Amino acid sequence: QVQLVESGGGLVQAGGSLKLSCVASGSIVSLNAMGWYRQAPGKQRELVAIISTGRNTNYADSVKGRFTISRDNVKNTVYLQMNSLKPEDTAVYYCHLEYSNYWGKGTLVTVSS
Repeated sequence: QVQLVESGGGLVQAGGSLKLSCVASGSIVSLNAMGWYRQAPGKQRELVAIISTGRNTNYADSVKGRFTISRDNVKNTVYLQMNSLKPEDTAVYYCHLEYSNYWGKGTLVTVSS
């Protein structure tokens, strides 16, 4: 059973920063692509960023240049550094083991204007 546990969400003013963490059970982070997704109220869940096993990254256009995804294979952790946050970044952020049905429960990020 794979478990993904997110943390690091909270309330921040526009222009501020937050760093999200996703700790995975077992040594799955080094063996799989990992992704961060978000779901705003009344909207569908959308991709934010993905990191491959080779550390290649892809970002949604809306976060390019502001967010950075990274991984620590020793700690079985994936991070999402979020800078220059905007009110439209407000959402529940989820960690996902790519190509699987495993999701974390999410962490809420609220950006005030």
